[in-house]
Amino acid sequence: MLRQSNMKGFKIPGVHERLMTTLFADDTTVYLSEFDSYDDLKNILDTWCIASGAKFNTAKTEVLPIGSLVYHSTVLSTRRIHPSQEPLMDGIHIVEDKEPDQILGAWIGNNVDQSAIWSPVIDKIRNSLDQWNKSHPTLFGRCLIIQMIVGGMSQYLATTQGMPKHVVQLLEKIIHNFI
Repeated sequence: MLRQSNMKGFKIPGVHERLMTTLFADDTTVYLSEFDSYDDLKNILDTWCIASGAKFNTAKTEVLPIGSLVYHSTVLSTRRIHPSQEPLMDGIHIVEDKEPDQILGAWIGNNVDQSAIWSPVIDKIRNSLDQWNKSHPTLFGRCLIIQMIVGGMSQYLATTQGMPKHVVQLLEKIIHNFI
């Protein structure tokens, strides 16, 4: 239904189809350009829900403006994706600049502080290693714990976000202190 609509989505160089949506289990992300209408999207979703018997959770709807800083500010102040459109419903959260928004474990947004995203993971790693340290593991045990805790707790975020150099250095220091 989306691809047959008048909605534009985003054209990505080198990709044949325009980016309009990503789906994973019950999570749906729809990419609206500034020329797309949220009302058109809502009509498509309402039709799909009636046909499928599913229910779309509009309370979890978030809008992340992509484009210039002026565009972000305009969407935030007017609650409109485009000046000619109706404002977004009050219950819809508009993601502000520097505010991270989590989609399938990845943190996205405009001007997001990567350190802030990594802080909870670093804290969790430290706490887990502190707990393990109380059991006085052997050197071999410590190596296994490092692989399990540091590797396990950082791998997904590092894959989806990348790992800033200062985080790599901090994890190396934590590992060194634990060994």
